[in-house]
Amino acid sequence: MVADDGRPDPADVDADSILERAGFDADESVLTRRQAEVLALRERGLRQSDIADRLGTSRANVSSVEASARDNVERARETVAFAEALSAPVRVEIEDGTDLYDAPKRVYDACDEAGVKVNQTAPELMKTIGDRAGDAVRGREVRSRLFVTVAADGQIRVRRP
Repeated sequence: MVADDGRPDPADVDADSILERAGFDADESVLTRRQAEVLALRERGLRQSDIADRLGTSRANVSSVEASARDNVERARETVAFAEALSAPVRVEIEDGTDLYDAPKRVYDACDEAGVKVNQTAPELMKTIGDRAGDAVRGREVRSRLFVTVAADGQIRVRRP
């Protein structure tokens, strides 16, 4: 069922089923079971107040649990990106103040040296770097130092230290 505001009826959303279908394992996850439950319910469109009612806690507590969960997820993503960067055969540092138009040549040169093929044209590579760098790139200017890594299969990652 769907409530009048277009959100699912909280009673119709079963967090345990969602977590089971997603393969959640609290012993292997960076999230606590409560954090996973809150994220699962929020991703299904439930309001924090509905989740608080369901869990017998306050909306402020649900907000705190959700914020911690999202922070843990982001840290896990950064850890994976860091580990992948360590093993990537191509690592290029793009210093702040660099013109984004200069980045593809630097990446291509490093890839040539490592024998890695990049399947992107220079404009595509500039767009990839710009998109993945977020606010570290404005217009053509790199405003914060970036690391561009290229895996052996040509997958490109962009990280901010």
